[in-house]
Amino acid sequence: MPGDERPEFERLSTNVVPINYNITLTPDLTNFVFDGEEKISVQIKKPTNTITCHALDIKVKTVYFTPKGSSDKIEGNIKYGSAIEETVTFTFTTPLQAGDGDLCLTYSGELNNKMKGFYRSQYTTQDGQTAFNAVTHFEATDARRAFPCWDEPAVKATFDITLVVPKDKVALSNMPEKSTTSHSSDKDVKIVSFETTPIMSTYLIAFTVGDYDYVEGFDKDQIRVRIYTPAGKKEQGRFALDVAVKTLPFYKDYFGIKYMLPKIDLLSVADFAIGAMENWGLLTFKEALILVDPKNTSAVSRQHVALVVGHELAHQWFGNLVTMDWWTDLWLKEGFATWIEYLCVDYCFPLWDIWTSFVNDNLIRALQLDSLHNSHPIEVKVGHPSEIDEIFDGISYSKGASIIRMLSDYLGAEDFRKGLNIYLTRHAYKNAETEDLWTALAEASGKPVKNVMDTWTKQMGYPVLKVERKQKDDTCTLMISQKRFFSDGKIGTGENLSWLVPITISTTSSPNFPVTTILLDGESTRIDIADVKPEQWVKINCGNGGVYRVEYTTDMLHNLIPAIKDKSLPCRDRLGLQEDLFALAQCGMTPTVDVLTVVEAYKDETICTVWNTLASNLSKLANILQYTSSYDLYKSYIISLMQDVAKKIGWEDKDGEDEAILRGIILSRLGRYGDKETVSEARERFNKHVSGAQVLSADLRSSVYVTVLTHGDEKVFELMLKLYEATDLQQEQRRILMSLGAIQDEKLKLRVLQLAISDKIRFQDTPLTIGGVAGSIKGRELAWNFLKNNWQDLRSRYKCGLLTRLVQAPTSGFATEEMAADIENFFQANPSPGTERTVQQVIENTRIRAAWLKRDGAAVEDWLKKRISS
Repeated sequence: MPGDERPEFERLSTNVVPINYNITLTPDLTNFVFDGEEKISVQIKKPTNTITCHALDIKVKTVYFTPKGSSDKIEGNIKYGSAIEETVTFTFTTPLQAGDGDLCLTYSGELNNKMKGFYRSQYTTQDGQTAFNAVTHFEATDARRAFPCWDEPAVKATFDITLVVPKDKVALSNMPEKSTTSHSSDKDVKIVSFETTPIMSTYLIAFTVGDYDYVEGFDKDQIRVRIYTPAGKKEQGRFALDVAVKTLPFYKDYFGIKYMLPKIDLLSVADFAIGAMENWGLLTFKEALILVDPKNTSAVSRQHVALVVGHELAHQWFGNLVTMDWWTDLWLKEGFATWIEYLCVDYCFPLWDIWTSFVNDNLIRALQLDSLHNSHPIEVKVGHPSEIDEIFDGISYSKGASIIRMLSDYLGAEDFRKGLNIYLTRHAYKNAETEDLWTALAEASGKPVKNVMDTWTKQMGYPVLKVERKQKDDTCTLMISQKRFFSDGKIGTGENLSWLVPITISTTSSPNFPVTTILLDGESTRIDIADVKPEQWVKINCGNGGVYRVEYTTDMLHNLIPAIKDKSLPCRDRLGLQEDLFALAQCGMTPTVDVLTVVEAYKDETICTVWNTLASNLSKLANILQYTSSYDLYKSYIISLMQDVAKKIGWEDKDGEDEAILRGIILSRLGRYGDKETVSEARERFNKHVSGAQVLSADLRSSVYVTVLTHGDEKVFELMLKLYEATDLQQEQRRILMSLGAIQDEKLKLRVLQLAISDKIRFQDTPLTIGGVAGSIKGRELAWNFLKNNWQDLRSRYKCGLLTRLVQAPTSGFATEEMAADIENFFQANPSPGTERTVQQVIENTRIRAAWLKRDGAAVEDWLKKRISS
């Protein structure tokens, strides 16, 4: 499609490289600008009269070069590169000789509102005034917006940061404060200098100026940990502090390497484009992902906060100490951190069964995305910076994490850990590539790691394993074959790949641990398993640790159904089994009505993560049935399926976080689909909540909000808006914004869409607000037309990864060929660099849903009529 052509791109010359940056920044929080002074100590390898580095949206005022040991100032001319290059070139009046010297600059820039570079973040003070902090976000290539630099991960240096700021503001950077002095000419200004950093990449530098409170703790090695929050909210940082204080020693022991800096700060940022960022020693977080209010934060949000803190702290070793050489290996740090955050949280909160959540949050996400023809390999070649945002996706994070988990299981926990220590020690304060990790793990384990893992990182997709069972006495023989899995069921020319697949197998007699593990290294294999009776079940992919799907024969599937009903099949296997079945139905390999028959076995399910995945899959089917006359029948079916578990758990908190999460999952569906008792109770509780008579628990709010809005009128809508305006907790704001679009009145839906681009919500919340409108056919149409009509404005506002989320928000539920064509035509006429792959994925998914509906819609309607009538 137009816009696919990538601009020509070359990395910077390595003839001149930085050794140390000494940077002084003076931000102006009134006029939203900053001044900078910079002395870059560089090494020149061959004589040259030019130095080129990165710079974007900053104006260099003066430049000169001083050779080491000399007082000469060699003046330079300034020339900016093209918009594609994002560079500045200094041409000197006298050639610069090989050796060391200082490149000295003065410059100015804007504290932008783009949530990248050195930018401004708006907040409301305790007395209700609007104010601003200055914060940074440099990943992937935005340090160049704050200071001229070699903005590539492999070009590491040390940094000395100084901030000139108002006396009443807090100033922070990666390292501890070295000194604070009064400004010589302004008594209201202070000069804060920070200790020299370790050698590090530019994208990990961070600094901020603002009004903050903090809570403080020390880990068992006496590393100082602080959680910085908006003024007045420091107690909301306690939960994250507890997690961080436990996590640092855990990682030190796991990696066998102590944390490298003398302090670590975690900073809550009001306006933040992504979830969080691992800047060395000064981590930055979206408020909703670090602040926990005991009365207003749900169990789901608490778990999410713990995972995100664990993720960013893991990067202090895996990403910061050892950094990828180039963005092609982005997955190396992100996939690994996404895996180990669960290991960390499992250590901190062993009762959470967080590894079952991993299957739901990451493995399934990866399998769904990577079954598209428009996916990409984990290791994807990256050239120009415009290509980087698109690979911060479910492949780099979730598939990367899933293959790391599979590899850890294959190698064994101790050999895997030993290999990580070799890798981190060998490449400390340097850069590495994927093959360097494979080499270290192979040394530790003696297994062919590279041969196995190349099939998972260098080619996209994954297999579906077809399993057939034969029985002779008490010996079970399995024939297993692999082929590539696609969500549309079609393998195109050149797409029929194969993998080296670690396969684990469990049985009735050993449900929790594999009875055997093999490596499938061809198209098929045969396995004999002793002591398995004919009536006993056999499960491939024990615990769902493998990155593949499984297709069973009807007899093998029927053997598993009693184990689903009595829950003797472990929860991760119950979760994975129905996920595979829905995927096979979507692509046409299994009739959907057969899957719905198996779903009946889950009626007494009580584990929240299993229900979460099942409810999500049932919602996907609901989405396509909206386009048929059987939608009301289907809603009745869902209500009957969920009513028993709803009665068991009730509305009141009793048995901890797992039940609280399950309650939210079940009640939100029953409410949305119109269960009379649920709607009535939700309305009563909502009215008490609004009046102040009885405040809703945080775990119930999303369910109640969606229910009363789905079946509500303008009065309810206005009450929800008042709740939004009355809270300054971002988690509550986001709950409300995601729910507002459930209102049925079209005029009110249009008001939600206008709200999405108004100054009443933060830029970062626009996609989720629009997405909330797109839960119905009419809402989808309104949201899509709104996006088209406002596309040029949205493109100019969102120059970051938020743009891909905006593409997905209104389009992710379409299920007709006409809509696929409309999306395709619109983006052909309105190309947007950085969103091309996302657009193609949206179009492909729309056509997959349309084909699913055409293939199975009538059969599902017949099945529903028989089931409801019986």
